[in-house]
Amino acid sequence: MARGRPSRETIYRRLASALEEVNDRFGGLPSPKESETVWSDIWHLEAHHSTALEGNTLALGEVAVLLDQRRAVGAKPLKEYMEVEGYSAAARWVYGQALDPDDWTDGDLINLNEVRRIHHMSMTPVWTVAPYPDATDAESPGGFREHEIAPFDGGMTPPTWTEVPALLADWVADVVALGETVATGTELAAPLPEHLAILHHRFECIHPFIDGNGRSGRLALNLVLVRLGYPPVVIFKKQRDAYLRGLQRADEGDHGALGEIIARAMLDNLNRFVVPNVAGPARLVPLAALADDHFSVPALRQAAQRGRLDATQGSDGIWRSSRNAVNNYAATKHTRRPKAT
Repeated sequence: MARGRPSRETIYRRLASALEEVNDRFGGLPSPKESETVWSDIWHLEAHHSTALEGNTLALGEVAVLLDQRRAVGAKPLKEYMEVEGYSAAARWVYGQALDPDDWTDGDLINLNEVRRIHHMSMTPVWTVAPYPDATDAESPGGFREHEIAPFDGGMTPPTWTEVPALLADWVADVVALGETVATGTELAAPLPEHLAILHHRFECIHPFIDGNGRSGRLALNLVLVRLGYPPVVIFKKQRDAYLRGLQRADEGDHGALGEIIARAMLDNLNRFVVPNVAGPARLVPLAALADDHFSVPALRQAAQRGRLDATQGSDGIWRSSRNAVNNYAATKHTRRPKAT
């Protein structure tokens, strides 16, 4: 473990505590209609990083212009713009579907039609300009694969295509069962992020579609998360190697590493977006929620330790401050402190 890096168990505890605070103080996550800024920030990051995990080279700024202004900037292949267009449309639908469901839902945590809808929305734009080679008409966006898949790195081989419908139906049933267990407050056999890791890994192993399984699997995971009351997760492109290693370790039955990645991403989005946006400028929040282009987390922590930033360190070791306090620190950063008498 890297020095100063919280353990997996610590992350699980912090995540549970943060979610409890959001639920107790704010009644859960704000809807996209209630807090457009929160969801827009997550939307940009998710569309950028989830497609970047699959090799898309658009920069975050190019993604923001494409999504906000409907303009393609840069000189990237059309396929890459269509990948982001499709993913962003599917992600926005997922957020709304989770918190304000339409006719696609049947009241369960997820259903098979929603999974196929996610794939159809995310893949249709790119399919129009770069369809998957040798795909049959039935394998177009939203349709299950009719091809065998070569073994993944590490040796795991997806099941034969004829088994996909039944395996995915079983997967949906297990997701629904997890939701019912969480809803009743029944104690889980393992931390929730590890149950989610098991389900995410199974989806990728089934590999239900000819292409776009990674994107569809992460979107389906986020639909489940938001319906459970958590923010969607963003796996950053710099985490690609760790994410792939987590999936490979899950091939061997060890879901802990992948569960930790999911838990850290859940906690990060709670701290980065949700808590500071719904808490107000005077609310104490972790320094990670206050870092920006002007002050990094280490800089804020150093200022807190030196007494320049009004902050407190809790029994959990986490420093907390407020947006007002950071603004005050920024305004007085270069002023000389009076000498002690």
